[in-house]
Amino acid sequence: MSSRRSRQSGSSRISDDQILELVSKLRQLVPEINRNRPSGKVSASKVLQETCNYIRNLHREVDDLSDRLSQLLASIDADSAEAAIIRSLVTQ
Repeated sequence: MSSRRSRQSGSSRISDDQILELVSKLRQLVPEINRNRPSGKVSASKVLQETCNYIRNLHREVDDLSDRLSQLLASIDADSAEAAIIRSLVTQ
């Protein structure tokens, strides 16, 4: 891995310590990692896999919530108080 990085040009290089620090930050951010392995001993590749899975799941949740919101807005009067509340929440 370090041989690939050593071929990169100056400012785009990243050190092994920086990679370890970033993996550690991801480990703290992704709930599934801490839930599945509370001991904290997870390989960097597993952290990256779990991070990708977590981001995919977040995208699915956003899509699902967007669909539900669209259905809700379609089912109520656009000029109603409920519609105004929903619009104000969405624009915050």
